[in-house]
Amino acid sequence: MEFYSKIGKMALGSRLRRLSELITEQSGKVYSYYDIDMQPKWLPVFYVLSAGEEKSITEIAQEIGHSHPSVSTIVKEMMKKGLVQESPGKTDGRKNYIKLTEQGLAINERIQEQYTDVNAAIENALNETQYNIWKAIEEWEFLLEQKDLLKRVQDERKLRERKEVEIVPYEPKYQEAFKQLNVDWISQYFKMEETDYKSLDHPKEYILDKGGYILIALYKGKPVGTCALIKMSGQTFELAKMAVGAAAKGKGIGWLLGNAAIELAKQHGADKLYLESNTILKPAINLYHKLGFKKITGEPSPYERCNIQMEVNI
Repeated sequence: MEFYSKIGKMALGSRLRRLSELITEQSGKVYSYYDIDMQPKWLPVFYVLSAGEEKSITEIAQEIGHSHPSVSTIVKEMMKKGLVQESPGKTDGRKNYIKLTEQGLAINERIQEQYTDVNAAIENALNETQYNIWKAIEEWEFLLEQKDLLKRVQDERKLRERKEVEIVPYEPKYQEAFKQLNVDWISQYFKMEETDYKSLDHPKEYILDKGGYILIALYKGKPVGTCALIKMSGQTFELAKMAVGAAAKGKGIGWLLGNAAIELAKQHGADKLYLESNTILKPAINLYHKLGFKKITGEPSPYERCNIQMEVNI
């Protein structure tokens, strides 16, 4: 038990498996005590067949919440013991159905007293505990159906990594990163255009000196993302040149950059943000929607790759 104290709750699965193995081992002794020649792991399959109705492997698996291969293996073991038999279905001869044999039905009659005593013993054990494990299991099953463990871990990782992301103003030392991040994503989906080269090779002249701004996302001090605010007419900025390096995907950097850009635009008196994109970039379009952007029909774009224009009032 000292091991579980050291490793903590991330070993939940291992500890539950240990408890399951302990209960299974002790359950085997209970079957022997009642002279029932069965293995504890067969009980769910045996129980659903005990009403006498034949069922397919798929039907059994769905009813007890096991996988099809798991039920198939159990059924084969039970057939060797003579507890179940397989036969073509009465309504569909193409499917094989499983039902208890005479031997299985005889065991079902004898096992009823065991059911009564085991159920009472477990109820008494539950009453001796501070926490009702049966209710806790039900609650955990519900929680993991709503949001599985992998998604929960992914969310925690994103939160942890997000704390190590810093959004900083552009400096000349970031010029190469600003360019390369944009070249990488544009080249992946489209082709570089003349306007791209102008703004990426000369960001000071084409963006900063015209009243715009550039933000750089640093992860552990390394540039991994960027976006720009290009000054348009009136109190409008264009959100442009947003790119996140492939190795930094999934850390929520686009969301951080987008929100930082909106806040920066507000600080400089903007009342509206505009952007151009392409609908094949579904993750990007989803991000823009989350940031509050709505589709509009604006002036023709200088970019061939643009097929959607969006805007948000801030």
